[in-house]
Amino acid sequence: MKFKRKIKPYRAAAGGWGSLEATTRFVFDSKAALKNMRNLMRMNKARGFDCPGCAWGDDNKSTFSFCENGAKAVTWEATRRVVDTDFFAQHSVTKLYAQSDYFLEYQGRLTHPMRYNAETDHYEPVSWDDAFALIAQHIKAMDNPNQMELYTSGRASNEASWLYQLFGRLAGTNNFPDCSNMCHEASGAGLKRSIGVGKGTIRLDDFDHADAIFVFGQNPGTNHPRMLHSLRHAADHGAKIVTFNTLRERGLERFADPQKPLEVVTSKAGTISSAYYQPNLGGDMAAVRGMVKALLETHRARVAAGEKGLFDEAFINATTHGVEAYFDAVDNTDWMQIVQQSGLSEAQIREAAAIYQSSDRVIITWAMGITQHKHSVDTVREIVNLQLLFGQLGKKGAGLCPVRGHSNVQGNRTMGIDEKPSKAFLDALGSHFGFEPPREHGHNTVDALNAMLRDEIKVLIALGGNLAAAAPDSPRTEEALQRCGLTVHISTKLNRSHLVPGAESLILPTLGRTERDTQASGNQFITVEDSFSMVHASEGIGIPLAETQRSETAIVAGIAHAVLGDEKVKWLELAADYNLIRDHIAATIPGFADFNEKCDLPGGFYLGNAAADLRFNTPTQKAEFSSAALPESLFPADVAEVPFTLQTLRSHDQYNTTIYGLDDRYRGVYGQREVVFINPEDMQALGFTEGQLVDIETLWNDNISRRVSGFKLVPYNIPRGNLAAYYPETNPLVPLNSFGDISGTPTSKSVPVKLELSVSLPTQRIA
Repeated sequence: MKFKRKIKPYRAAAGGWGSLEATTRFVFDSKAALKNMRNLMRMNKARGFDCPGCAWGDDNKSTFSFCENGAKAVTWEATRRVVDTDFFAQHSVTKLYAQSDYFLEYQGRLTHPMRYNAETDHYEPVSWDDAFALIAQHIKAMDNPNQMELYTSGRASNEASWLYQLFGRLAGTNNFPDCSNMCHEASGAGLKRSIGVGKGTIRLDDFDHADAIFVFGQNPGTNHPRMLHSLRHAADHGAKIVTFNTLRERGLERFADPQKPLEVVTSKAGTISSAYYQPNLGGDMAAVRGMVKALLETHRARVAAGEKGLFDEAFINATTHGVEAYFDAVDNTDWMQIVQQSGLSEAQIREAAAIYQSSDRVIITWAMGITQHKHSVDTVREIVNLQLLFGQLGKKGAGLCPVRGHSNVQGNRTMGIDEKPSKAFLDALGSHFGFEPPREHGHNTVDALNAMLRDEIKVLIALGGNLAAAAPDSPRTEEALQRCGLTVHISTKLNRSHLVPGAESLILPTLGRTERDTQASGNQFITVEDSFSMVHASEGIGIPLAETQRSETAIVAGIAHAVLGDEKVKWLELAADYNLIRDHIAATIPGFADFNEKCDLPGGFYLGNAAADLRFNTPTQKAEFSSAALPESLFPADVAEVPFTLQTLRSHDQYNTTIYGLDDRYRGVYGQREVVFINPEDMQALGFTEGQLVDIETLWNDNISRRVSGFKLVPYNIPRGNLAAYYPETNPLVPLNSFGDISGTPTSKSVPVKLELSVSLPTQRIA
């Protein structure tokens, strides 16, 4: 496949005609246009299916409840192209490994269970019974249960996730690495420590009542476009949108609603951000600390003058703990450090503080620009500190909103996909099923990969996802997977992880969200949880491409039955009727009483949030201020002087590791992915010119060379000293042992690097 490579700045607003054109193109490219038009009309609707893309909530008001990237996700999944037994007979693993990630997934849907043959270097067909028997053979041969890793992707349903964790704990392990470990773990860890619950406190309609919305470290135009509707609606009703993001992103500047004909056919568009600040990578904590420092000065001055202070002292006194220690930390942070670390001027920070001060109801929302740094947990807690000072919890139009990525990544954690499960959860599970669950903490993703590299892991089962492409330090991640005795991938499409098999490897083809799931008791539906703690039913409507595809739930049940038998759990009976699974969920997880009945509620049901009700499950039973100091550096002290800090990010034709195409329309990049965004003055200072090819090398302290070659320089509106490039192409630069304090999340948004001109062209994977 050939693509026209060019760099051409995009002048239009996000959304609008460009979004409609791209959506139409993907619908027709799927070779199933009528089917996908019908699918899109049923997406995010009652008795339809939930978007397999992002976890943004459903407003249940719009005629079309999907965005451009949601449409890409659906048409990418509901294609007529197939990767069948003939395909694998024609293509060796070595040959496929040389292809690009885009090429691999573009080939179509997996249709038959396959087993890797190391002697022929091909995947060959295997029956479902033989696949399950092979898994059972490897698991039963392990020395202990912790030699197994059970990885989970965010797309897995509540029913499949709950069944998966039950299987793992009955087998004796808490090794549940998952995609959340690599993205939003800091949000959960920080929120739990501050307010006692690891989820956001707002509901979707709170955006309609906010006076100001502070947006940190995210690009909704690409990563969760339906959020732009909420932001645009809030801005149109007078809310001030204040953005802190290192890159200028079109979706945070202007948005033309594709559902408004006038905005599609004209240049009319709505402004999103009323103020836009570009901090250094990792500088958001300093920016928030500066805002608080400015607000604290005003508060004290008012109190000294006998006036009412700025802060909600009644709220602070009644519901919080540790404010004086926090004020001491603020006093001990000087403006020079704040300005240097944030990359913003004192005047800019005071301006943002003034906007906050003038707003009665404030939402603060953030994503992975906040969570993928060493000090991310402290940054999340600093955001909470600001909200607590003004009592911005427990009232309409205010609160905390981590915007999680993949659909149902939050639901996975609710269902027990957690390497550090709570005592209460394990007690409930053990009591209900009459067994003693394992109590010791298991592995997160980084722990799991390191354990594989130490040859401590015999079996990896991946419920969705693409671990080889998603995880950091790609060569070491691939080596880790290849050291396993057995790797099992439950997948809809071919991906990079399948091409780095363990000693033995299985690919098990599963149904997607869009497809009808028929079991012995009839057609089934599954459920998912969005970023606002709303649980929705989801029921596919398309006919599966092959009878040999099975649902995730049925596959998990088949594995569990083969390994454990049916003494404790009638696995195959649960797979035959998902209502039975939901009854068990209702008995073991708070908030799910009458689960099956609640699934009939239009728009789903709300799980509730104790912190939003001002009940804080912390040691003091109050919301806890954090008094952490700003980090001395983003990097270890023994890392050499760092010329640049790199962040990895997505293109617009991408969702997580899925590459839908080779364009990044809003950033003006077409037909290519090996680019690096750089401030024009930095490029000039290095003596480089636009379009030159450079090598990017990580500066780290473990004597491991990490380098990618042949990346084209693209001048961009980004602060000096900061770079950005796409993953998974730049994942080889992220050290496996560079991860967030407490969270364990790879520091993919703060990679210390240098640039050198390329001396030779790289060997590119075939698109």
